[in-house]
Amino acid sequence: MKPFSIAGIQMFVSAVHSNVEMMKHKIELTVSIYPWVDMILFSELCAFGPLTSHALVDTTEFEQVFCKLAKKHAIWIVPGSLYTKRDDKIYNSTLAINPQGEVVSRYDKLFPFYPYEEGVTPGTSFAYFDVPDIGRFGLTICYDLWFPEIARTLATHGVEVILHPTLTPTIDREVELAIVQATSATNQCFIFDVNGIGAGGNGRSSICGPEGRVLYTANVGEEIIPIELNMERVQRSREYGLLRLGQPLKSFRDCQVQFEIYQNKTPNAYLNSLGDLVKAPRKISLDKALEQFDKPNN
Repeated sequence: MKPFSIAGIQMFVSAVHSNVEMMKHKIELTVSIYPWVDMILFSELCAFGPLTSHALVDTTEFEQVFCKLAKKHAIWIVPGSLYTKRDDKIYNSTLAINPQGEVVSRYDKLFPFYPYEEGVTPGTSFAYFDVPDIGRFGLTICYDLWFPEIARTLATHGVEVILHPTLTPTIDREVELAIVQATSATNQCFIFDVNGIGAGGNGRSSICGPEGRVLYTANVGEEIIPIELNMERVQRSREYGLLRLGQPLKSFRDCQVQFEIYQNKTPNAYLNSLGDLVKAPRKISLDKALEQFDKPNN
């Protein structure tokens, strides 16, 4: 067995003020209760909430806070994500800090949640890092997981654990949980999906293993979620098959088909026919709706 322990922090997130002090408290609490934990992972936009108006131009002070805590406790920390502003563009960004207090990976969300995450610029590169003697970890943020190309790309680079801070406050959380489970199965990897509560989401964080099985699903309140992963399970699943059955990564490797959607750079006619990426409009005008509301019942 090759054990590695991650604690997901499902905590209340305010959209009004900074949540950094509470994040610091949660780290201290976690290492006190669970001294065996190797990594702590927070949810998307946990530090400053979901408003782009809170975007940081200079992240130095923010990063130093968590670098010091990582070094103090000799743990890995992924402090969720935050909006950052660079060259007059806003990004949804996360980072990974090693136990020496060094930032070893940075990632900008590739798929902002358009049209709702308006004004956020997509990232342009993937991010993964190695934990010495343990394995390879990849970073994704929220809506990224809806696009299987991202998880598959990480898997083909040897990523064994996908760290997935998310912020889902909407009625599609049930769908997202299904995607987490399906993605872990099709890529034969662990997925550590951490949602917030309050302005940070509706909870129900989920951890899935390389056989596609759910290891734990949180409730809708604050939780510290310490899970010990057996990293050997990833390699065994990929070598011998998911539940000793399907071997999707090998089949993908051996497939002889050239998928035209990825080869052809010409815009796809069908996808273009779907219209602009905008919020769904009202089916009828507000005035007409009020007019119908005021009609007497027959």
